[in-house]
Amino acid sequence: MGKLIDGVWQKQSFSPEVREGRFVRPESPFRDWVTRDGSSGFPAEAGRYHLYLALACPWAHRALLFRQLKGLEEAITVSVVDPIMTDEGWHFSEEPGCIPDTVNGCRYLRGVYLKADPHYTGRVTTPLLWDKVAGTAVSNESADIIRMLNSEFDKIAESALDFYPPEHREAIDEVNGWVYSDVNNGVYKAGFAQTQDAYEEGYDALFRALDAIEERLGRHRYLVGNRLTEADWRLFTTLVRFDPVYYSHFKCNRQRLIDFPNLSGYLRELYQVPGVADTVGFDHIKRHYYGSHPGLNPTGIVPKGPVIDYEFSHDRDRFPAEGPLPGIEG
Repeated sequence: MGKLIDGVWQKQSFSPEVREGRFVRPESPFRDWVTRDGSSGFPAEAGRYHLYLALACPWAHRALLFRQLKGLEEAITVSVVDPIMTDEGWHFSEEPGCIPDTVNGCRYLRGVYLKADPHYTGRVTTPLLWDKVAGTAVSNESADIIRMLNSEFDKIAESALDFYPPEHREAIDEVNGWVYSDVNNGVYKAGFAQTQDAYEEGYDALFRALDAIEERLGRHRYLVGNRLTEADWRLFTTLVRFDPVYYSHFKCNRQRLIDFPNLSGYLRELYQVPGVADTVGFDHIKRHYYGSHPGLNPTGIVPKGPVIDYEFSHDRDRFPAEGPLPGIEG
């Protein structure tokens, strides 16, 4: 994956950012905010915003998931890049599951970034929330985008569900902190490590966190007690990729997720929430990871397995659920 430097594309094969052998995730440069009252300069309006997404990317998956859960499919349009990242970066194609750039007409996602900032320097990533009226980027930080979708669009959203309720925010933020560091980003710390010590450090932190989550889910239905929150959906997009990709491709192979009784049942429950399965692009996920990282998989061969039944019954309803659930609320 190349990068833009002062608006000029620097072509290169995928190469993660590392420091002393450890993967370092770059900061997101676009951090503006959509507000329901428009005080930010970006008012929440139906038809005004567009999401640029990679179905393979867990961070972009968060945004697509919240668009679905909040019933914003008609209000916010999307483009989906090709799953294979070349030395030209993310590009649009006619491959199954892809949606071209109908807003800016760009062939490469970097073209959209340059429309927002002709002198942009940095990686070109998804998700990217675009304002069609202002003709610029709003945000490419997934954590911010899902918060906007959760609350700022409530006047036009079809669902009134709140995944970041005020009474649970402190607990949600606490869980998000260590889950992000050790699980969401932890799989990358293991997978993109360039020294044995860095790999083992990421691997050990990852499985300590998964063990802690397994224990927690043996006491409660969700990560924050028995209330389904943002914390669960942020974890979901990593978990659903774990056995198909991270277990083998990123060498996170102490256990498969299916070997954790509580975690695997929890994953199946979330996957079975109405509309969620529609946001999971397993073909794109596997083709991207195995086909876009030549340093990890030089042949580019995509494994046919594993075969996992995410529709299999779960026992998570042995715990009560606080508040309305997606597909059940009015």
